[in-house]
Amino acid sequence: MSGSIPFYQKHHLHYDRGYRSKETESKLSKYQTSSRYAAGSSSSAASFSRGLKVSSYSGLEASRLSPVPKRAKPTYLAVDKENQIIGYVVPIFRGSQEFATGLSHTEEARVRDTASYMAGRDLFTSGMEMERSELISRREAMRGTAERISLNKRIHEHGEHFKRMNEDSLMHPPEFVIKPRSHTVWEKQCVRLHCTVTGWPDPRVVWYKNNVAIDPMACPGKYTLESRYSVHSLEINKCDFDDTAQYRVSAMNANGELSAFASVVVKRFKGEIDESLPAPRRGSTEDGPVSEYGITFKTHIVDKFGVSFGREGETMSLGCTVIIYPALNRYQPEIQWYRDDVLLSPSKWNHMHWSGDRATLTLTHLNKEDEGLYTLRVTTKSGYETYSAYVFVRDADAEVEGAPGAPLDVRCLDANKDYIIATWKQPAVDGGESILGYFVDRCEVGTNHWIQCNDTPVKFARFPVTGLVEGRSYTFRVRAVNKSGMSRPSRVSEPVAAMDPADRARMRGTSAPWTGQIIVTEEEPAEGIVPGRPLDLQVTEATKNYVVLSWKPPGEKGLEGVMYYVEKCVSGTDSWQRVNTEIPVKSPRFALFDLAEGKSYSFRVRCCNTAGVGEPSDPTDATTVGDKLDIPSAPGKVVPTRNTDTSVVVSWEASQGAKELVGYYIETSVVGSNEWNPCNNKPVKATRFICHGLMTGEKYVFRVRAVNAAGLSQFSPESEPVEVKAAIASPTPPFGISVLECVRDSMVLGWKQPTCIGGADITGYFVDYREVIDGVPGKWHEANIRAVSERAYRVSDLKENRKYQFQVRAANMAGVGIPSLPSDTFLCEEWTIAVPGPPHDLQIREVRNDSLVLLWKPPVYQGRDPVNGFYIDIKEAEAPLEAWRGVNTQATAKAYIKIKNLKEAESYVFRVRAQNKAGVGNVSDVTEPVSAVTKPGTKEIVVDINDDGIISLNFECSDMTPDSKFVWSKNYEELTDPSRMTMETKGNKSKAVFNTPGEDDIGIYSCLVTHTDGASSSYTLSEEELKRLLEISHNHKFPIIPLKSELAVELLEKGRVRFWLQAEKISANGKVDYIFNDNALSQGEKYKMNFDKNTGVIEMTMDSLTPADEGTFTFQLQDGKATNQSSLVLIGDVFKELQKESEFQRKEWFRKQGPHFIEYLGYDVTPECCVVLKCKVGNMKKDTSALWYKDGREIKADENLGFTEGVLKLEIAQISKKDSGVYEVVLKDDRGKDTSTLNLTDQGFKELMNEVFSFIANSSTPLKITSTDQGIRLYTFVSYYNDLLQVTWHYKDSAIAFSDRIKSGVVGEQLWLQISEPTEKDMGKYAIEFNDGKGGLRRTVELSGQAFDDAFAEFQRLKAAAIAERSRARVAGGLPDVVTIQDGKALNLTCNISGDPMPEVTWLKNDREITSDDHIILKFASGKFASFTITAVNTSDSGKYSILVKNKYGTESGDFTLEIIEGTPDLGVTSYMTDAEGNVVFGQNTPKEKMKTPGTGTKMQKRKESVTKILPMEDVTASGEPDVQKDEEVAVVASEEAKATDSEQTGDAEEVADQRLAADQSDAPEQPEATVEEPEPGAETA
Repeated sequence: MSGSIPFYQKHHLHYDRGYRSKETESKLSKYQTSSRYAAGSSSSAASFSRGLKVSSYSGLEASRLSPVPKRAKPTYLAVDKENQIIGYVVPIFRGSQEFATGLSHTEEARVRDTASYMAGRDLFTSGMEMERSELISRREAMRGTAERISLNKRIHEHGEHFKRMNEDSLMHPPEFVIKPRSHTVWEKQCVRLHCTVTGWPDPRVVWYKNNVAIDPMACPGKYTLESRYSVHSLEINKCDFDDTAQYRVSAMNANGELSAFASVVVKRFKGEIDESLPAPRRGSTEDGPVSEYGITFKTHIVDKFGVSFGREGETMSLGCTVIIYPALNRYQPEIQWYRDDVLLSPSKWNHMHWSGDRATLTLTHLNKEDEGLYTLRVTTKSGYETYSAYVFVRDADAEVEGAPGAPLDVRCLDANKDYIIATWKQPAVDGGESILGYFVDRCEVGTNHWIQCNDTPVKFARFPVTGLVEGRSYTFRVRAVNKSGMSRPSRVSEPVAAMDPADRARMRGTSAPWTGQIIVTEEEPAEGIVPGRPLDLQVTEATKNYVVLSWKPPGEKGLEGVMYYVEKCVSGTDSWQRVNTEIPVKSPRFALFDLAEGKSYSFRVRCCNTAGVGEPSDPTDATTVGDKLDIPSAPGKVVPTRNTDTSVVVSWEASQGAKELVGYYIETSVVGSNEWNPCNNKPVKATRFICHGLMTGEKYVFRVRAVNAAGLSQFSPESEPVEVKAAIASPTPPFGISVLECVRDSMVLGWKQPTCIGGADITGYFVDYREVIDGVPGKWHEANIRAVSERAYRVSDLKENRKYQFQVRAANMAGVGIPSLPSDTFLCEEWTIAVPGPPHDLQIREVRNDSLVLLWKPPVYQGRDPVNGFYIDIKEAEAPLEAWRGVNTQATAKAYIKIKNLKEAESYVFRVRAQNKAGVGNVSDVTEPVSAVTKPGTKEIVVDINDDGIISLNFECSDMTPDSKFVWSKNYEELTDPSRMTMETKGNKSKAVFNTPGEDDIGIYSCLVTHTDGASSSYTLSEEELKRLLEISHNHKFPIIPLKSELAVELLEKGRVRFWLQAEKISANGKVDYIFNDNALSQGEKYKMNFDKNTGVIEMTMDSLTPADEGTFTFQLQDGKATNQSSLVLIGDVFKELQKESEFQRKEWFRKQGPHFIEYLGYDVTPECCVVLKCKVGNMKKDTSALWYKDGREIKADENLGFTEGVLKLEIAQISKKDSGVYEVVLKDDRGKDTSTLNLTDQGFKELMNEVFSFIANSSTPLKITSTDQGIRLYTFVSYYNDLLQVTWHYKDSAIAFSDRIKSGVVGEQLWLQISEPTEKDMGKYAIEFNDGKGGLRRTVELSGQAFDDAFAEFQRLKAAAIAERSRARVAGGLPDVVTIQDGKALNLTCNISGDPMPEVTWLKNDREITSDDHIILKFASGKFASFTITAVNTSDSGKYSILVKNKYGTESGDFTLEIIEGTPDLGVTSYMTDAEGNVVFGQNTPKEKMKTPGTGTKMQKRKESVTKILPMEDVTASGEPDVQKDEEVAVVASEEAKATDSEQTGDAEEVADQRLAADQSDAPEQPEATVEEPEPGAETA
């Protein structure tokens, strides 16, 4: 059939090449060699061989093509090392000669004979006949082979059918004999997945793509499904990129379901794959396997992870960058990770990631199980590449100090229905105390509840756990315990189900794709039958803690649920005792505990079910309780060997006679420390181990012990000490050979040092040369027998004008390395040029981020004149040749230079040219690229001066190797003269000590560390630096105790005096002498000394100072040979001031024992300009009194006094001059008295007022402009005005001289400036300045432009309105509201009239005009006074009278009511008059009692009041008529305030009106006094 040869074997012969064993590789090589004849002899035969089809069938065994009986029967199944089936094997591709030719051994011998015969006849036989004969032979052989395969197939099928018909083979779940295999194919190709499945009944097979069932009908022509002879296949036609997926095949029958997986990766190779191309080639080339279409992948693993160290609980990532050439888009190699050669799978502990060019393995939670050798394997079509490194995992810190490390590698064995055996490995760290045993914990899957399984610790590393619930899954962990405590728990085991092993095998891998449950049933159990005896009872494991029994169930089938009882019997007795009396066990396993150690027991088992208990089994032989497995013996001799500068290879002799050996633990200790540390925390089974993480240069010893389940062995003998340093190897070849000078018969060569010197100093070089004639090189000849130490050598005895090639080899103590590549061909001819040759041996040192030092050697060939300088060129490593540029513009005579201003991380190359008088010579060889980066850990030379004044240069290197040396140089020439400097080296530190530093030592000092990556540094000792160092050295030779502070004095509480100083550093042996005026002082009542050596504070205190204490105080310090002293001079005014202050402080202390002032009396000014006097007091009691005084007079307490929170306050609301004075507060009680005084007179009061003025000034509003009828007014408002406030008005920054036209004033809180009759000359900047005794405050306004125009226009308007108001006609007053008069009396009323022009006066009675006659006399005198006179009133005169005045500016009227009464006696005549405002005043004849009545009031009152005077009744003549002559006229002069104008004025207008009224009043002439005739007696005046 078309699928008889799987696709992957047609196109992927190279796929498994990397996995073949060495034997297979050898056979394949022989096959390829021996089959050349067959491949070349007949193309038709080869074509026939390639086209051979062999039918394949599932799991079928068939004999190979050769009938040799000794050969094992071949199979078409491919298996791995563990006999697991991994795929098909087609005979035509087997790596054996018989499959290549298609012949058996016998037939092939006949072919060889035929070939020999035909070769003997090739003179007589044509090539066509020979070819025909060979073709016939091959056909016969192939026909016989096909017949044998067909026969074997039928025999195998018959056997398989017979097996299936056997009852024992019926009803078994599906099983994959061959699983489908993953494939990687190109686009447009076809791929077929194969699998072979067994099972009865025949399983139903379903294929899935990414867990979605594949339906061939949904995609016609895409998928083809076939099933023949239990072989099932899925063919995908013309694969495209979307076919890349995971494919699953599910086999299912009544007994269960099983799945297998395979991946298909479809690659896309852009532009180079054509569907018309032939099938891929097979064969081999020099470069290795040939991939599809002639592509060979080359794999490089770079950026590798190194040996790694971690700690339990941490996370670690291992990664490598993988470079595959050629780089194909979307091509993904197969990435696999191994630990100790075991393939790792993704889990919660291991996360694997492939980013396209980097493979990463993340260990999410390190445990000691993760320790081991990790290998990354990258597989492509052309082979594979691997990289390995070791990972060490240390124990986490113990929760209890001294507790052991956690056990590891917990596994579950022999799982049964209610029983399981847990095993583990002992930890390497026991915490310093031997481990007493282990506790096993279990946890049911799905819970977090851990249960301890054993009550007492077990020493054996295996423990049977019983009491499990059938069908449930458990995880286990183990803890170790010693005398110090319990270890951390181990990593939990994999989950394991408590069930019968047969059931587990049936259910293994079942994951039915449908919903539901598969129930496995057996035949119907028989009821009422007691089970028989258990079979094959035996003791499988015996320790001193427990014994494990195992047996087989009884032979009867179909019994109802069988359980077991276990019985024991002490040997020598017949007393059987049932062990599990309460609950029978379900598993055919049982562990017995609590047996007496050393006693012998026999055991038997009974079956039981619901029908009863069966007969016991045969008893076991007597078993003595005790450990059957012994602790292994100690390993033998331990041999350490140098490996690298941080690792040592340790090998040892295996433990003799060890059983069930788990592995070995290795420990190491630094020689002399006696402190042992584990090298591995996971046992290793080999007898060789590389111990990493050691300190370079240290010496270590090693010991080993073996471990098995019984415990750890004794330690092996300690190894010999070994120093940790890299193993020595011969150096790599030198390179860069160049000619430095050439004469007639010799040439001077130069070369560069090897990149790797092999771990030891290069002892010399060997040079070989050979002559080259017409391009053909001759034999090599040695140029030097003895090694040369310099990297330059003159090769002599050459022939002029001949061409030569050279090679150089380096040598060290390990031997001579391989030679360098042959140099270029050089012509031996004498140089005659005038300029010098090239410098050589360029070296780079002291590489930093922005600088480096370049060294070189002068040219060997000087030219015509000596070399007088050098030029250095630089360029970036990747820059073109045109980028070369000079470092120095003038030649330097030195053979070194420091190049600065480099760019960080940029790579540079350098070259040097020499110069003489003739010019500049040839350039040297270019240096290797160097990156301007300061390496981590780089340190610089440090100058140190010790206590003896010795100056030294110190350098430390952290990257030293065991062979590293410090090389000190001056001006980059090695120091060899010990008279100037002495070198000392200890560990990774070196010191260069100046013997007698002087001017001869000025220069550049450098230190180079050999066998490192260029560790070096330099230090420039200039003349100034030398002077500075010598000064410091002198101070160290003659040391002075440094002082943080010199001797000082301060006052303490109660006026005590403290003298003190502080030394910066002083030892416990330091001492102090206290001196006063050259006399030593000692501890006593007067002087108290204290010396705190921790802080360096030295002090001496005195209670008080007296005149005798005036003088010089000195503290003298001594600490070893270091001394110092400090003095303090207290004489004259200084001493007096200190003494005075001391007395004051003393008094202050006593003052504060009673009530006292914490803050003395002061004042604050509030924003409202209130002054608050306040003081803060302390130590007050309830009976403490606080009295305020001003100028010696006590201020009585009122609401202005306050005391809150320890503060006394006195508030002065509106301060004025009268408030100046001396204020005093007195505190007193039984403890004492304290006084505080505040002087607020003169300057004190001035300062207070200045602060008040400052608040007033700050409260002022900006200057504003307004207009009046007199001019323009500027004004500002303040929150509070004080009469003492000094204000200055400015015009154009000059003080204003006030006049009648320009005035200033204050109204309330308004400050104003009035400019009367303003003109344009008044335009400008105005300002008001508040004087507060400090800087003052100025407010300004600009009176110009539009502002002036607007104000001036408003002034003109108001002025015109004022003129009109003053000139209109008006009645100023004089008329009362009501006049009551006795009938017959005379009435005279006069009122003031004003107006310009003179107004017209009209009188009205009851709103009708009246005229003057004899009865009513109306007068208007002087244009100001209008009088109304009735000569004799009568009742007809009663009524309302009005006066009406009018001119062109207005009209006004005045009213009064006249009432007539009778019968009132005459009271005389009373005179009335009015003032300028029309108010009624009293005349000369007004009675005194009347004058007591106020005659004035408010305007409203004056309007409403009425003046009533009852006049006396006049005398009646005989005729009864009144005597007119005798009648007294009553002149009532009353004034009534003018009525209010129609429109009310604003505040400013009212003020203007008041001013105008005042002006009118001042201008008005004095009024004549109005009189009223005295009435007769008996008359009454109203």
